Amino acid sequence: MPERIESAELRAALLRMRRTTGLAVVFGGLLHDGRRLRIAELNGALTPALRGLAITAGSGLGGKCLALSRPCAVVDYPSARHITHEYDGPVSAEGLRSVIAVPVVVRRKVRGVLYGALRDALPLGDRVFDAAVSAARDVEQALAVRDEVRDLLTGAGSGLGVGPGLGVGPGPGPGAASGSGSGEVPSPSWEEVRQAHGELRELAPRITDPELRARLLAVCGRLETASAGPERPPGVSLTPRELDVLAAVASGATNAAAAQRLRLRPETVKGYLRSVMRKLGAHTRLEAVVAARRAGLLP
Repeated sequence: MPERIESAELRAALLRMRRTTGLAVVFGGLLHDGRRLRIAELNGALTPALRGLAITAGSGLGGKCLALSRPCAVVDYPSARHITHEYDGPVSAEGLRSVIAVPVVVRRKVRGVLYGALRDALPLGDRVFDAAVSAARDVEQALAVRDEVRDLLTGAGSGLGVGPGLGVGPGPGPGAASGSGSGEVPSPSWEEVRQAHGELRELAPRITDPELRARLLAVCGRLETASAGPERPPGVSLTPRELDVLAAVASGATNAAAAQRLRLRPETVKGYLRSVMRKLGAHTRLEAVVAARRAGLLP
């Protein structure tokens, strides 16, 4: 599943890169073993010569890009002196001459490489370079968000006694003691669970994959109902965006900070807050947060 989703992100970024630059061929791959990259996505190729090609650090243009963690380019690949030539066969079979390789770097680690190429020996200008770097940044952001979601899902799940499959267990509620003296690893505090919930709600709108977004929101739902009290008001419901705003406010964010986190205008945040307070019968932000927690709308 994760590899399928990451491949979709890579494919979309390469397609945008080709449309923006007019490059004849774009291709790339991600590292899954931490050492070797395999070309998995191609657009514009005339032959299957490059598909599945394994690239090692230091070898060829892509290997140089991997090793240096920076963009690299050649005007004429077959005659380039500053790269090794282990991959001349597949490159020549596809007829590539001018090639650029840009690394995908997440948390200071190279996670993949995007390539763009022409079948003529022509210099690649700044427009091509900028578009290639922009495409790599798109993939970097997508991978970083997925990493953060995975970490938050793991942390939030452990706070509710959730195992690797994210099935709900009996986990701690508000005020639950941390640690039992039995040698077990203490569960996160309830405030840590609430913080994770706020971050998950903040990330949810940025997830483009519907299956992953639904999974993330399902965990949010379990966190929200974990602290529901017996006095839950009948018929009270908040829209997803109202919950996003209220979760940000519950974490201590100002309207301006909540707007920045959620990529909304401050006036929009105020509008959502007014709607939330009206639905919950609250007169202040704090009253709204307390009422939402009692109603099981926030953890």
